[in-house]
Amino acid sequence: MMKRRIKTLIACITGFALSSCAQNNIRNVDASEFEQGIKNDSIQLLDVRTSDEFATSHINGAINIDVLKEGFKHIAKNKLDRKHEIWIYCRSGKRSLTAASILAKDGYKVVNLRGGIKEWEKKGKPVVR
Repeated sequence: MMKRRIKTLIACITGFALSSCAQNNIRNVDASEFEQGIKNDSIQLLDVRTSDEFATSHINGAINIDVLKEGFKHIAKNKLDRKHEIWIYCRSGKRSLTAASILAKDGYKVVNLRGGIKEWEKKGKPVVR
């Protein structure tokens, strides 16, 4: 019984430490800061919405990997480079935070667009249609 409690405690502490480390790899920024950041050639711009949403409008230069599709982590691992920051967005900022957490736990540094493409467009920022 005591061994089981100790194992559970260790698992909890490890999980907390890993999630804290992951959160350190995620930064949330507004549309203006995001616009400036994606001008850097060394970043990777990622749209995690569905392919239909992406086809409707997206930020120029973005690649599309749907976070809700099975295999998101595997697809991301094959398409993204851990050496370069990922600047990520979705429609409103919720799915991109989910994706950011997944990627950060896997060692990526992620910058999330707070408010998503809705906020981007509200601020008059350019999109590809």
